[in-house]
Amino acid sequence: MQKKLQIDLSTLLASLWLCLMLLTAVTAPLIAPHDITAMDLRHRLSPPFGFGGTVVHLFGSDDLGRDVASRLYYSIRTSLLIAFGATVISVLVGTAIGFIAAYFKGIVEHFLLLLIDVQASLPFLIVALAMLAFFGNSLPLFVALMGLYGWERNARLARGLALAAGSQGYAGATRQLGAHPLRIYLRHILPNSAATLLVAATVTFPEIILVESGLSFLGLGVQPPMTSLGVMVGTGREYITRAPWMLLAPSIVIVLTAVAVSVLGDYLRDKLDPTLT
Repeated sequence: MQKKLQIDLSTLLASLWLCLMLLTAVTAPLIAPHDITAMDLRHRLSPPFGFGGTVVHLFGSDDLGRDVASRLYYSIRTSLLIAFGATVISVLVGTAIGFIAAYFKGIVEHFLLLLIDVQASLPFLIVALAMLAFFGNSLPLFVALMGLYGWERNARLARGLALAAGSQGYAGATRQLGAHPLRIYLRHILPNSAATLLVAATVTFPEIILVESGLSFLGLGVQPPMTSLGVMVGTGREYITRAPWMLLAPSIVIVLTAVAVSVLGDYLRDKLDPTLT
């Protein structure tokens, strides 16, 4: 009972944190006290309120006198938007390729499996750096690029689920009734595989947040005047000894959000997987 209570408490805390992050992302323009580009050089590198600072800059200010709290709110908005959009693309692309590989046999299946193996063998960061350097950078392109992360795992999972469902009675019976293959996959196999694919998405989501933060940290992600959690970490690393609040605020948000999504994913797996007791 004690272990069950601990799991429930961690899931509750993770859900509350994610709700707080979503609320912050939605209401960022309303709760941000300053414009993210507004500079206040008189309060440059001002510490947070309660540590020698004032309520003018609740979480302190950065090297240009910009409000850290305002930039943090907008960074959460941008990072969650990128992570959510990229996760949806990754799951949709992976599921579609996995279902196509499961339906077609012969050369189509072998080609798609080869494509999956090639994608899995390539270091994503190297590919991302090359594509960003060649095509330039914009937010839609960056989201699309991040959507290529992890699709091969979703494709393998979707293919395995489709093959397993295809050998079961309900899929075979529907096929014998003359249903179109597209209807079989969309109306029968996909709904029965949605729980597993949803859990897989909770694994991809925090990974994309971390990858986006890494690319933005290197200066190849979100470009000014926009900001993200990775951009804030990259800016704050040069002032880690003089103004650690510039680095700590976005870093804490990144870690807690990634952990919260992982905890919620474990909970969904335990609740939705019928093979677990």
